[in-house]
Amino acid sequence: MHPLIKLDQAALSRFEEAIKKEWLITNGLGGYASSTVLGLNTRKYHGLLVAALHPPTDRRVCLAKLDEEVCVGNNVYPLGATEFQNTIFPQGFLSLKEFSLTPFPKNVYEVQKIKIEKTVFMPHEKNAVIVLYKILNANSLDARIRISPLVNGRGFHSVTERWKTQQNPTQRYSNAKLHISFNQPQSTMIVVTTGGRYEASEKWIERIYYREEAARGESCLDDCYQTGFFEMEIQAKKHESFAIVAVADSSPDAAEGSLNELPASFYDLEALYEKEMKRRERLLEKLYEKHVSFSRQEWLSWLVLATDAFIVKAADLGKSVIAGYHWFECWGRDAFISLPGLMLVTGRIDDARSVFLSFKQHLKQGLIPNFIAEPSTLPAYNSVDASLWFVNAVFQYLKYTGDFSFVQEHLWEAAKAIIENYVKGTMFNISLDSDGLLIHGSQLTWMDAAVDGKPVTARDGKAVEVQALWYNALKVMELLARKFEEPDEAARYRSIAAKTRKSFSEKFWNAEKKCLYDTVEMNRHDDSLRPNQIIAIALDFTMLEAARNESIVDTVHRELFTPFGLRSLAKGDPRYVGIYAGDRRFRDKAYHNGTAWSWLLGPFTTAYLKVKGSSDFRREYAFRNFLLPFFTAHISDAGLGNASEIFDGDPPHRPKGCIAQAWSVAEPLRAYTEDVMQIRPKYEKQLVNMEQM
Repeated sequence: MHPLIKLDQAALSRFEEAIKKEWLITNGLGGYASSTVLGLNTRKYHGLLVAALHPPTDRRVCLAKLDEEVCVGNNVYPLGATEFQNTIFPQGFLSLKEFSLTPFPKNVYEVQKIKIEKTVFMPHEKNAVIVLYKILNANSLDARIRISPLVNGRGFHSVTERWKTQQNPTQRYSNAKLHISFNQPQSTMIVVTTGGRYEASEKWIERIYYREEAARGESCLDDCYQTGFFEMEIQAKKHESFAIVAVADSSPDAAEGSLNELPASFYDLEALYEKEMKRRERLLEKLYEKHVSFSRQEWLSWLVLATDAFIVKAADLGKSVIAGYHWFECWGRDAFISLPGLMLVTGRIDDARSVFLSFKQHLKQGLIPNFIAEPSTLPAYNSVDASLWFVNAVFQYLKYTGDFSFVQEHLWEAAKAIIENYVKGTMFNISLDSDGLLIHGSQLTWMDAAVDGKPVTARDGKAVEVQALWYNALKVMELLARKFEEPDEAARYRSIAAKTRKSFSEKFWNAEKKCLYDTVEMNRHDDSLRPNQIIAIALDFTMLEAARNESIVDTVHRELFTPFGLRSLAKGDPRYVGIYAGDRRFRDKAYHNGTAWSWLLGPFTTAYLKVKGSSDFRREYAFRNFLLPFFTAHISDAGLGNASEIFDGDPPHRPKGCIAQAWSVAEPLRAYTEDVMQIRPKYEKQLVNMEQM
């Protein structure tokens, strides 16, 4: 049984609360459909069909929405809603009786004894959206429903200004298909219906206002093209069912091909809907069968379903990871932090292999890409830790699979190249210092926000989590070198690791605060109280003795913990910013200076139970206090059924940033599975025994 989020008319009538609740469904290509529960788009990223024309990139808002209106006699009742700067018109959500997510969104409207159910879903790995309509006309009069597509064709980061752009959509209706061509950039969308007629009546709807973009200081006014309308007759006292299908691709022939792969009748489309429901149900069944100690919980089912949104097929047929919706792309750091929770815990081992191979092919001078953007743009390599998270993910993969042959054949040389390039020095001033610690330039860690080109959180020198990841990687490499019968390499990794550990223990311990310095550079020690140090304890191979580890956990718990994540800076610091708001400059100043990050609940829970012990009492305490509030209170807020990127550091810790973030789902889910439920990876003990040999 699928989990359910339902909002009744009373909840939907509380406008300021309801307008903050958003839904998102994805197609496994990087494309998606998303809006608010009220059907009012509040972001330039919202749309019924946001297609990834070069999966998983080149995302374009093709179909912004479908606006319905019901005609009874001479009266017209709009169901759609559009916001302009000074008004919302029409306000069709006033007729909205119910919204539900199961996991596809359904809106139920009622006007003049006519009930309209509108369900949206996307076929897996298709740049298509299907909207199913079921209508009951309990009125004694015949009625008509008109459905007007609002289209755009723009890149999803941009907005359309009709008078300043070359965008000039053209439409052609033939053979019961509405062809819409966009020229800047070029693409084609085809819209068809299973019933009724189409009438062209084109016009521009100008200066549509996106309140969330205005609040973020982004471009917030958009012009959309209304092509005309589809019209269906609904006889008195009768039911009627029909569907609207929209597909998009880079050319007319490709769009035609995509459409031809989909069913043509309502009943076959409804069967496709059931198929998509069953695909998601199998994801749940796979997890609950794999982990029999799990009880079937609504929040847990939502988390598992959420993992599926981020695993996408790329144009080269490999798999990749979308870091977050709506606006993030494929980031190396995020992919390998998220991989254990997204794929290993959920049993998607083939997908994990594919992600390794997809990123490995972009390895350059020992660096895994920081992010891979549009096809016309070269990968960016400005990350010191993405490669080290890659090595860590290889180890996690082995803990779950014991598949040394895959690692040796496909990943071992890449892992060795990472270490060799870090030792001799590579791009961005990344190199091994004489003390065994890694030196790196600024703006290369996950705290990488910048204002006017200057890092907000300048962490150049030697950042604490980078040293922890480096040591962890060396110990993984030592273990693998022994396994693969390369004793000289194993000895070299062991020697470097010993020097790293000694220097780290001497240079990073902050005796005054009983925790770790955030960065060390020459004689400068940054004592900013940040959560990065928790990673030094959560990793498999750690450098400090037990008493110091416990002190670090206690300090982080006391100074940085919130119910929705760890603050990125302690409240007592003069640079602390407790509210993430305003334009990009103000938001970037807060991003890593107080904003709470939910992904850190994963390593924090792991570290806490590592130092406190995994007794029933401790595990129950960690679950009730660290994870359950996030799992339950947040799942029906912001991005429904998903996990937000960040939260305000100040109470009430409002969700901000992306409404669905890969590592915000993956890391808490991993920690719940491995640490709270003690469902340890199958081959973990074997690897531990190898390390002790």
